[in-house]
Amino acid sequence: MILGNNRPAVIENIAAAAESSDFYAKVELDDPTPSPEECRAFTQRFLAQRHSFSQSLRTAPARLFANWGSDILNRSTEYVINGDLSALEQGCFLTSNHFCPLENTILRAFVRKHGKKKLNVISQMCNFFMKGPLGYLLRNADTIPLLEEPRYLAGEFLTVLTERFAKEEPVLIYPEQEMWFNYRKPRPPKRGAYYFAAKLNVPVMCCFVQIIDLPGMDTKDFHKVRYVLHVLDTLYPDPEKSARQNSFDMSQKDMELKRAAYEACYGKKLTYDFDPSDIAGWKA
Repeated sequence: MILGNNRPAVIENIAAAAESSDFYAKVELDDPTPSPEECRAFTQRFLAQRHSFSQSLRTAPARLFANWGSDILNRSTEYVINGDLSALEQGCFLTSNHFCPLENTILRAFVRKHGKKKLNVISQMCNFFMKGPLGYLLRNADTIPLLEEPRYLAGEFLTVLTERFAKEEPVLIYPEQEMWFNYRKPRPPKRGAYYFAAKLNVPVMCCFVQIIDLPGMDTKDFHKVRYVLHVLDTLYPDPEKSARQNSFDMSQKDMELKRAAYEACYGKKLTYDFDPSDIAGWKA
């Protein structure tokens, strides 16, 4: 399913960012641009209402719809398990490559297949201001806002994560930060996810989504695709190291795992020289 307008311009942005190694560049053209004040106000409402009955009334149908949609969208998705899944039982972070507004459905379907009723998703602030059904889901389907302010990240954000992990729930976070539409290659991760993992002493389950082109067309410019979720390994913080040092070590190891997965899946070395085949499904 192709979401978003002006895909050729977005692909041009991806090519330019990849060639210049600007791996966290925003490439989408139409994302909402809320002000800092709007972001703070939304986050404060989220914090104040997260345990309220009114929020549960919004979350229940959103979760039901997200779970139903995940099952429908991932009927042909394959799951390749290369590591131990015991971390799911205690609550953990999941990391994955970020290439589509709906790719979290792959992880939702995965955790539900393995006994978890819900997947929490950490999301950037712009997503909470999207309109329509997608915006409703992004605001209510077990999402956690990532307000990039030090006081929030060191305080309330960690409190929310602690609540989720105390219930042994999985939490999906995208260390690549920005979504690059249908981009096959893993990008170097930012360290924040692994810092939070070390700070809270929870494991990180590393995943990589392989995207396979299909013969049929989704639009005149894009083939349909299907997905293979590779669950690679689980990383644990070293209690003898600081959270900062763990963030370096774990992010490097996660990248090594994703690099190896990419090279095994696609049969070529990972470089960031842009090629049209980097964009899954694209009839360039």
